[in-house]
Parts: sequence; structure tokens; C-alpha cells
Amino acid sequence: MVDTVTRPIDNKRVPVDECIARIPDGATVATSGFVGAAVPEKLLVALQERYLESGHPRDLTLMYAAGQGDGAERGLNHLAHVGLLKRVIGGHWGLAPKLGQLAREGAIEAYNLPQGVICQLYRDIAAHRPGCITHVGLDTFIDPSQQSGRLNATSPDDLVQRVELGGAPYLWYKAIPIQVGLVRASSADVFGNLSMGEEVIVGEVLPIAQAARNGGGFVIAQVKRILDHPLPPHQVHLPGALVDWVVVAEDDQHPQTFGSVTPDYCSAQEGAVLTASQQLPPGARRIIAARACDELPVGALCNLGIGMPEGIAQIAAERGMLDRITLTVESGPIGGVPAGGLAFGASAFPQAIIDQPAMFDFYDGGGLDFAALGAAQVDGQGNVNVSKFGPRLAGVGGFVNITQNAKRVVFCGTLTAGGLQVAFDGAELQILKEGRERKFLKRVEQVSFSSLQARRRGQEILYITERAVFRLGDEGLQLIEVAPGIDVQRDVLDQMDCQVVVQAPQRMPAHVFE
Repeated sequence: MVDTVTRPIDNKRVPVDECIARIPDGATVATSGFVGAAVPEKLLVALQERYLESGHPRDLTLMYAAGQGDGAERGLNHLAHVGLLKRVIGGHWGLAPKLGQLAREGAIEAYNLPQGVICQLYRDIAAHRPGCITHVGLDTFIDPSQQSGRLNATSPDDLVQRVELGGAPYLWYKAIPIQVGLVRASSADVFGNLSMGEEVIVGEVLPIAQAARNGGGFVIAQVKRILDHPLPPHQVHLPGALVDWVVVAEDDQHPQTFGSVTPDYCSAQEGAVLTASQQLPPGARRIIAARACDELPVGALCNLGIGMPEGIAQIAAERGMLDRITLTVESGPIGGVPAGGLAFGASAFPQAIIDQPAMFDFYDGGGLDFAALGAAQVDGQGNVNVSKFGPRLAGVGGFVNITQNAKRVVFCGTLTAGGLQVAFDGAELQILKEGRERKFLKRVEQVSFSSLQARRRGQEILYITERAVFRLGDEGLQLIEVAPGIDVQRDVLDQMDCQVVVQAPQRMPAHVFE
């Protein structure tokens, strides 16, 4: 047994304000978390309070992979202060609108890089490699041939470089030394070893800590409790040797997610009946989800994006398909049923939960058989934008990694947006009210998905709306299906600003309207 008088954890357990006071001006700070899962909320609040009280630390570079926030106040929204931040490098921005506002105003240097690349870049930084070299992001707005992932004119264009290896193009995401790691775990044992046993994800806590320590910096960990005994070695997710200080958080600053979950989201259960939370009501979303579900191959490993694609799991449950496919989430869960909303990132009754960088290794290598994601804008070439439209800054998250590498990709979304109303009378689909905004444009504002890359890689790409289905062909979009009762010219082509190939489209399957 460890001597209770000289336990290593006693030297690591420090009040939160003392830990945060040690963050120097100009440091690069990496934070863990996915939406609200594994987000060190207490540390972020303390960092904000110290800056507002003292004006320090200043000019930080903030680096994070997945979006961390609730779309309002929590998560990385705490850090959105001019002076506190100089530069932000993030995978998803939509859940931290206060950061997004600073980026739009040019008050900070701001970059949007693929979530999976940032996860993997942590490991490259830890190993003192020059950076991450990958095909992910080619011919998107992250490519230096376009915007280099820059979100404003304030940001230099030197983080990403296009290189050639063996005659093929790649993107080189350059390593950035990390001085501070802010991470979260469930518990710390007497040695300061950390376990993620009650978290809904494992995340990227290990590579963040390794990068900070190997960069001559330090790691602050937020936990829910201190154990009075050692953890079994195979239950340690972050060794205490890599953790400098441990802060114990209260329950209100250590929720499993920013949404609502139950203990099901931390445990597997043999023979568990996997069901979606509720049945989808009639309407455009149900039509799209039902048609997309038709594309699910039996035995497939799948990823379903947040928003519109979430409905596919509900349709699959209605059809009794959930035991014939494996749903994964980029945060790490494999199997079970993914949660939605502010609980996105968790899965009910997962079979396994792996770390996030490992999941993206699998995705980037083409491991996904099927992926369904949303689409805010589509152009005639088949390019898709989900990252920036008008004044709204969402970011790509794992979208680029997933869509660029899955064998079959389905983009889900209505043909028009803003007030669209449809109904099915038993025989025909009726457009009761057309949407105010067109989503199929001559040119997307940003290229989040490159149709050129998809054609080169031989991917199967569909674009499913409530009234029509398109396929990516050699010449761009091809109209292949139309809903019963829909006039191709009036209801489809006249509602699009781009040209598509029309060659005797078939009728969408009747069962998707039932």
C-alpha cells in the first residue's frame, strides 16, 4: 500500500486559482473535450476569472480539436476575451459563438482545421515531428490553394503547406509547440494517475499531456474525485507522471455532457435492445432519413452526423436494423446508439470507446463503409459547404476527415431552407410553402467537401432531399430520383441556382413517404 502521508497525489492537488496563475503570457494552451463531454469546465471558468481580475495571462494561443461549448456561455465561450487570446486554432466553432465573433471581427488570428488532423497533430507535436502530413483537406478551403483554413485577413497563411511526396499531393499541417494542457478525467488515484472510467469519451487527453510535457510545459487535470487506492494499470488513461496538478470539480462543473444522458452512456450491456429515443414524425426530415437509410449496407461500419442525419438511426431502429450495422462517433464510441444535441459525442450502450485520434486513424484510412452528414450549401460540381455561410461561422469539425474517406457518403438536407413546409397526401408530395433560401448554388461560399477529390478516390456520393435525389457524376450533379407529385422543372430545377444533369430520373421509393 502507498503511505498515506507521502502519497504523490497530495503534492499534485492544488487549488484551481494557484494552478491557473502559473499559465504564462503568450503560452499555447490545448484543451480536451467534445461538445460538453470531457470539457474541463472548472479550469476554463477559473482562467476567465483570473484574466478579468488581473489582465493575465495574455496573448494565449488556444488549440482544440472538437467543438467545446453549449452554443451560449459554457466551454470555450469563457475564453472569448480580446487580450486573453491572440490566436485560436480549432476544429469546430459553432458551439463557441463568442469565439466566432472575435474571429469575424478580426480581433484574433483564427483558423479552422479538420478535427481529426488536430487530434493527430497533438501526437506529432509530442513526438517532435515536423507536423501532420495527410491527404485530408486537399482541395477544400483548408488547402493553401484556397484559404489555408484562415477565417479572417488578420491570420497569417503559414500553418498549412501543400507538399508533394512520391508524386502525390499532401497537406503539411505544421507542428506548434504546446506549453499548457488543460484536460479532464473522472478520478485520480494515489499516484495521480487518471481514469476516464465515468466519462462518455476518452478523447485526446493522453496526446495533449504528452505534447505539453515534451514541450517543457505542464498539465492541469480536472477530476470528479480522488481515490484512496491505486487504479489497476490497464484502467489508467493518463499516467500521473504526465500530470502536474489536479483540481477536484463540483458536479455542476463536471457534467458528463452539456445535454442529458443516463448511465447507459458509459456502459455496455450484453443483449441490450437498441432503440432510437423517439419515432420521427411525418415531414421533410423523416422523408430524407428514410431515403438515406435505404443506402445503409448490412454489416456496415457507419458514422451519422449531427442534425438531419441523426434521424437515420431512428428509422433504422424502426426497421429493426440496429443489430445489423455498427454506428460509430468520431469522439470514440463504437456500437450502440449515438446521442444528439448537446449530448452528441456519447453513445448509449457502446460496445467500445477508443481514443479520438485512433478513431480518426481508422476513418482516414477508409474504414467507414457509410457516412451521412448534413449539407448547408451544394454547388453544381457537387462541392458542399458546412463551415461558413453568411455571417455564421460553424467550422468543419470531423466533416472533412469523414466525407473525404468514407466509401459511401450521403449528404442530407432539404432542397430549400427557411420556412419550407411539405406534406404527403398518400399519393403525392406537396410543397405547401417553399423555403426562402436556396441551398443549391452556383458556387458554395467555402468548399468543405471537394467533389474533385471524391471523383479521384472513386467514392459513391448521394445528395438526398425531401423531393429529389442527386448523384455525383463525372460532370457534377445528376438528378436521379424525384418524389411523386413533384414537377421537375417547377419544384426542383427552378429552385436551384446551379445546373444539373437530368436524364430520365426515377421515382423516389414509395415507402419513404409512409
